[in-house]
Amino acid sequence: MGLLEGKVALITGAARGIGKAIALKFAAEGADVAITDLVINEDAQKTVAEIEAFGHKVKAYASNAANFEETHAVVDQIVADFGKVDILVNNAGITKDGLMLKMTEGQWDAVIAVNLKSAFNFIHALTPVMMRQKGGSIINMSSVVGVHGNASQCNYAASKAGLIALAKSISQEMGRRGIRANAIAPGFIDTPMTQALPEEIRKEWIEKIPLRRGGTVEDIANVATFLACDLSSYVSGQVIQVDGGMNM
Repeated sequence: MGLLEGKVALITGAARGIGKAIALKFAAEGADVAITDLVINEDAQKTVAEIEAFGHKVKAYASNAANFEETHAVVDQIVADFGKVDILVNNAGITKDGLMLKMTEGQWDAVIAVNLKSAFNFIHALTPVMMRQKGGSIINMSSVVGVHGNASQCNYAASKAGLIALAKSISQEMGRRGIRANAIAPGFIDTPMTQALPEEIRKEWIEKIPLRRGGTVEDIANVATFLACDLSSYVSGQVIQVDGGMNM
């Protein structure tokens, strides 16, 4: 019996990358899974097919996570289709990097909307559902730059720091209802984006990591599974850095 047997999970931005890895891990542990992304393209359809192989219910939904009305509509549809939602993973995110002196208002607004406002939208829509269920686990996908900052990523770092503060605030506000909220702060994770970096940059980063390797999407999915399941029933309002010891 899996750690998430009988649970229903909703994962945003789950067509690829970390979101996909979390969706697959949750399904392997027994959860039914709803995934959302801006469009349901070939990547999303492939993810659905891979989840279906575990024998659990899965459905993909096209939704602009940064849009309040669309989010409420898609959550209503997911609850109608699955009957409940026990786990919410706010994973949708983008980057639009640049130095502050050159950053445009559009770059700032887009990153804050997709990375941070989307989490507010989904939590706002799902709070009444989880309150009726008398429980739920909310996981915000932050970043080590949300803890420590990073040059040329003021917008991204601010959005990821906001996700941490949001999780901590929700844990205080909703704890009495049995709802937990935590954040995961990944470090240098091996994804197509980081693999495309020049080798000297990758080598420099890895030399700063005590474990001397980049993380995998599975490393993140394993921590998400812990926070989603009952093994972490007394863990709330925390941020877990998954970075190989890079930032202590």
